[in-house]
Amino acid sequence: MPELVFFYGTLMTPLRKAGRLRIDEHLTLVGRGSMAAALFDVGIYPAAVPATEGKVWGEVYEVSHPFVVLRALDELEGSRPEEPETSLYNRKLTPVTLDDGRLVLAWAYFYNAPLGRAERIESGDYLEHLKVR
Repeated sequence: MPELVFFYGTLMTPLRKAGRLRIDEHLTLVGRGSMAAALFDVGIYPAAVPATEGKVWGEVYEVSHPFVVLRALDELEGSRPEEPETSLYNRKLTPVTLDDGRLVLAWAYFYNAPLGRAERIESGDYLEHLKVR
């Protein structure tokens, strides 16, 4: 089974984040999809938190070199698998429903810090929230 990652924020293609350029050669777009979560705007990036009510929309990618990609993503996301309680985001294998209805498991990053007064993005779509489309 291929390794997959789910991007729902600044790592999505239209936003062209510089940190993503290091791993682009190891990613192949599978398609759009959604996961069960709630999405918040915490300032310069979004934050997804697990939730049964709500969907977060994003992009699913197949990863050709998982060790390289996940290590780079952990660094970008402030995720320390050996210290999850102090990580900004925690990486979790998560069910994602693709637009064609298939259910896949993909690595996603969930916010692990206080949300404070962060605004909830009701649509669950960060690109729509930014009016990028």
